[in-house]
Amino acid sequence: MLRLCLLACVAVSSVMAASEYRGQVSFGKVPVPGALITVARGAQKFTVISDARGFYQFKDLSDGTWSVEIQMTCFRTIKEDVVISSATAPGDWQLHLLPLDQVQFDQTQATVLPHDQVQAAPSSSGAKPNPSEGLLINGSTNNGAASIFGQAAGFGNNRSNGRRLYNGGLGMVLDNSTLDAKPYSLTGQDIAKPSYNRLEGLLSLGGPLRIPHVLKRGPDFALNYQWTRGKNVTTQPALVPTAAQRSGAASQIPESRISPQATALLGLYPLPNFASGTGYNYQTPLTSNTHQDALQMRASETLGRRDQIFGNFALQSIRMDASTLFRFLDVTDSLGLAAKANWAHEFSERLYLKLGYQFSRYSVQVKPYFADRENISGLAGISGNNQEPVNWGPPTLTFASGIASLSDVQSSDNHNQTDGLSYAMFVNHQNHNFLLGGDLRREQFNVLSQQDPRGTFTFTGAATGSDFGDFLLGIPDTSSIAFGNADKYFRGSIYDVYVTDDWRIGPALTVNAGLRWDYGAPITELYNRLVNLDLGAGFSAAAPVVASDPVGAITGQGYPHSLLQPDKSGFEPRIGVAWRQLSGSSLVIRAGYGIYYNTSVYQSIALQMGQQPPLSKTVRVQNSSNNPLTLANGFLSPAGVTANTFAVDPNFQVGYAQNWQFSVQRDLPGSLQMTATYLGIKGTHATQDFLPNTYPVGSVNPCPACPAGFSYLTSNANSSREAGTIQLRRRLHRGLTATLQYTFSKSIDDAAVLGGGGGSQANAQSNANSGGSQSAATSAANPLTFAVAQNWLDLGAERGLSSFDQRHLLNVAFQYTTGMGLRGGTLLSGWRGALFKEWTFGTDITASSGLPLTPVYLVAVPGTGVTGTIRPDYTGAPLYDAPVGGYLNPGAYAAPLAGQWGNAGRNTIEGPSQFSLNASLGRTFRLTDHFNLDMRLDATNALNHVNYTTWGTTINSPQFGLPVAANAMRSVQTTVRLRF
Repeated sequence: MLRLCLLACVAVSSVMAASEYRGQVSFGKVPVPGALITVARGAQKFTVISDARGFYQFKDLSDGTWSVEIQMTCFRTIKEDVVISSATAPGDWQLHLLPLDQVQFDQTQATVLPHDQVQAAPSSSGAKPNPSEGLLINGSTNNGAASIFGQAAGFGNNRSNGRRLYNGGLGMVLDNSTLDAKPYSLTGQDIAKPSYNRLEGLLSLGGPLRIPHVLKRGPDFALNYQWTRGKNVTTQPALVPTAAQRSGAASQIPESRISPQATALLGLYPLPNFASGTGYNYQTPLTSNTHQDALQMRASETLGRRDQIFGNFALQSIRMDASTLFRFLDVTDSLGLAAKANWAHEFSERLYLKLGYQFSRYSVQVKPYFADRENISGLAGISGNNQEPVNWGPPTLTFASGIASLSDVQSSDNHNQTDGLSYAMFVNHQNHNFLLGGDLRREQFNVLSQQDPRGTFTFTGAATGSDFGDFLLGIPDTSSIAFGNADKYFRGSIYDVYVTDDWRIGPALTVNAGLRWDYGAPITELYNRLVNLDLGAGFSAAAPVVASDPVGAITGQGYPHSLLQPDKSGFEPRIGVAWRQLSGSSLVIRAGYGIYYNTSVYQSIALQMGQQPPLSKTVRVQNSSNNPLTLANGFLSPAGVTANTFAVDPNFQVGYAQNWQFSVQRDLPGSLQMTATYLGIKGTHATQDFLPNTYPVGSVNPCPACPAGFSYLTSNANSSREAGTIQLRRRLHRGLTATLQYTFSKSIDDAAVLGGGGGSQANAQSNANSGGSQSAATSAANPLTFAVAQNWLDLGAERGLSSFDQRHLLNVAFQYTTGMGLRGGTLLSGWRGALFKEWTFGTDITASSGLPLTPVYLVAVPGTGVTGTIRPDYTGAPLYDAPVGGYLNPGAYAAPLAGQWGNAGRNTIEGPSQFSLNASLGRTFRLTDHFNLDMRLDATNALNHVNYTTWGTTINSPQFGLPVAANAMRSVQTTVRLRF
């Protein structure tokens, strides 16, 4: 549900993908050419003029609410707000004449538009006008304006040597270590500045498609190609075993008792390269190389007067290798393509139909360093894990004391595909604009990977009092493994239908209301290889149920092949109101309410159910006298412990969020506009994960015969978020535009957070300490897990701040262009004007409070192999009264009392605050009538301010309260682009 809240925030704030917005301007039933159409949102402003049929078109407007203004000499100006998205109906604007006494002609008055705010008007001939002059005279034929309409031959843009049919550009983006600042060292060590280069090439071309002797004039097209070749270097600190620890002297273990498996795995650890004193004793640069190629193409063609076909195609290839703390070099190759085709038919001015088909395919292959190279586990004498060549490598080692985790990525070769059909019809009737539509998507997730084929060992010091001492003796506290049934072919379908009515009640009141139904069917596996648990009342018994024979052995209940009952309750009513209280006032009041369902939750569940016994081997157990674990033989499943490690409520319900928003907008003197907004979100049926039949450390098992060792996922959690935002915006005036926005919010929930690596924050911290290079693409190849509640009998104790709760957020954006306005030097000429004018400077400032973190006491939950879910006790000592060099007080927490769960709350630590300032400087040089040269400098973190990402929060680690990592320091990027 946390992800659902984030999605809902995105939906409410309308920060979505880019869409096309088109429409027609007319007077009565007569099209009006030459009308000036302007759309504005924040500091963004774009303008086109209507063509001979009154049509206009804006391409790639970001989804959300835009202010649309229609201007035409002798007619009343129209200004309304329009919510733009892929489902927005074309605009139908009816002009009304001004009274004769209000009509004034001033042919000396013109609207001057910066060239970067002008979009080309749609052209039936395919010619792309050059709007660089930006001098528009409303209501007239335009001489040199951004229009396809010109005067007779011999005047302006209709001369015999007029504009070319094609436009394009060549560009280059350069970034290297010479311009960037030195990386920040968490250890305080003086490190050499690493050397690297990043180079990006850009190519664009647009115009009508022509093939000599075959196609005289085809559809209009736009082609873009980008290629990136670069090397990145970051600095990674870590705590690695010292010579005294390796020999056993630190833990008083004779060398003769050190296990051969520990000796073999120790050989993969580097030696310290500086003396400890900061929680770390090793620091090394990590390199990554990226080769990326991306191609995008769009095309459109008008067929007659009423039909249009248009579509796009995109292809992206990424080849990347990245090193880890242990000098493992992992390789990731990905290839993605997407295509979309649309047909639009205009039955009449009031009836419009659009049909579409979309196709996408994405494949990613991950190859770990040791795959097909060296069988580390086999040579070390470790048995019970998967030792196929593709899965060769070391097991994962995790230490409570903060020693870097030994880990590497998992091998995978995954292919995902989506086919979709869409339908939308726009109907205009009097003051109503109806939009009816629907979508159908068929999804494939073809997975060839294992969750954890090499296995994981966790050392907490349960045997000797020292986690590293336990490792030397080869005695892990817990172990886990999951492999088998590597190839999985998941299938899913998503449906939606909707109807909306944009009701223009009057000039001052607009109501947009609609109803949508979303349904995402539970995911199935092509060969019915899914496993869930059939559970007795109160978790008193458990038996696996397989999708190929979906009848529960305990309850006798029949299940669908997805093993989850479908949830078809996704009805989503939505309504929005915009009201201008007084026709002559700038005060606008807006309000809205909507419900949004999260239909994408099933994928992560299916990935978990796809690797469970009896179809595969899973183990997640704790060391005990009845089940002694060793590094040599550590993947044993004792009697009484459920072999399955995951189960889900068969009546799992899809989560949804109710969103409500209220805003007031008003113009202020000095070209200012103020907007105050309140946003509320209430999430229901959020995911919640817990461990049935578990008990605190030091307690006696209350039900030895009850099944344990598995996590159980339900949809019983909820969440809420409230936010207030105040925005002050200065419209573009005399070259200056700026936006200041402050948000105060609070988010709480008792939900499970989607994550990886076991779902615990401790594991996430260990992964950071190990310098793992697992990319987003790699993570997507492995199943997602859920954060597990501490006490399954007190799920209310999980209620706390959401992981994305950010109490304070301030954004400031500023942009100034020289030579704008009389006082800004617009009349400067000669070399002074050429040197001073048209430079654009911009800056973005972000300041925010830190995100919440959870304290962790890293021990095993009794009777399971799960670590990282137990929280410590809060002692009452000041949490932020930290010792020198730290940021949290270790004395604020202690191990929980025997027989009790920790009383420290979830997400009760505030993480490091953030501040960044990005700046840019650019200018367009007009070389000739046909060639422009763009030059731009972009500086990220221009002030070179240190931003820590998170603190260490594992209390039995010496890194508690220390920074785990820091964001990148200042980097400068140079862009040069030639447009023609």
